[in-house]
Amino acid sequence: MEPLNFVEKGQGPMIVLSHALGLDMAMWDAVAALLEPRFTVLRYDHRGHGHSPAVNAPFTIDDLADDVAALIRSRTDKPVFFAGISMGGMTAQALAVRAPELLAGIVIANSGAHYPDQAPWKARVERVLSLGVESIADGAVDRWLTPAFRATEQGDAMAAQLRATLIGTDAVSYSAACDAVAGIDYRESNRRIAIPTLVVAGTLDLATPPSMSQEIAAAIPGAQLRTIDAAHISSAEKPGELAALIEFFVNQA
Repeated sequence: MEPLNFVEKGQGPMIVLSHALGLDMAMWDAVAALLEPRFTVLRYDHRGHGHSPAVNAPFTIDDLADDVAALIRSRTDKPVFFAGISMGGMTAQALAVRAPELLAGIVIANSGAHYPDQAPWKARVERVLSLGVESIADGAVDRWLTPAFRATEQGDAMAAQLRATLIGTDAVSYSAACDAVAGIDYRESNRRIAIPTLVVAGTLDLATPPSMSQEIAAAIPGAQLRTIDAAHISSAEKPGELAALIEFFVNQA
C-alpha cells in the first residue's frame, strides 16, 4: 500500500480528521480552519479517495484503520485525538480496538456500527460499476445536506463541491469502499473500547440516523453523546458547532 495523501497544519495537540465515503479531506476544510490555531490538525484521504492511491482489490474498514495507524506513527510519537464522520467514524471504531495506544480519544460522528440489511449497498455497487459514480451522486448529496442548507448560497456551493468530489472518485475504489462499509459489525468490539469517546449524531441525518449513534454510545463504556441539527456531512453544514464539540471534548479528555 502506497502512503496516504495528507495535510498537517497548526500547533498544539494533534487531532486527526477522517472523511466520509466518496469524499476527501476537503470536507473538513471549515472545521480544520477553526481548530488549527490551537491544535495540530492532520487530515488525510482514505485509500481509493482524493489523492491517495486508487485500489483494485477488496478491503475492509479494519484495513483503513491500519492505513491511518501507519500514518499516525509516521507523524508523531504521542497519542492523538481522532475524529471521523461516517466511514471515518467507522475507522475510529476499528482503530480504537486495533491500536488504542495511538489514541487519546475518539470522536465518532454521523456513523454506524452495523448494517443489518446489506441489499441497498449491493445495489449501489452494481449501479456504480455499470453506470458510474455520477449515477448515484444526486441521491448521495440529498442525504449529505439538509434542503434548508442547500437553499442558501453557501449550501448550494457546498453541495456542488461535494458532488464534484464524489463523481471524481474512482468507481472501482468507491465500490470497494461501499463493500467495506456494508460489512462492518462493531457491536461487540465497541464494548472493549477503553479510551474517551464522543459520539455525535445529526438530528436530520437520514444516512446514519440518530438511533445508530445512540447504539454506538450505549456500547462504548463512558461514551458521551451529543447532537447537531444537521444532515450526514455535519462538518460541511455546521462546522462551527462540530469544531466546538471536538475542542471541548479534547480539552476535557
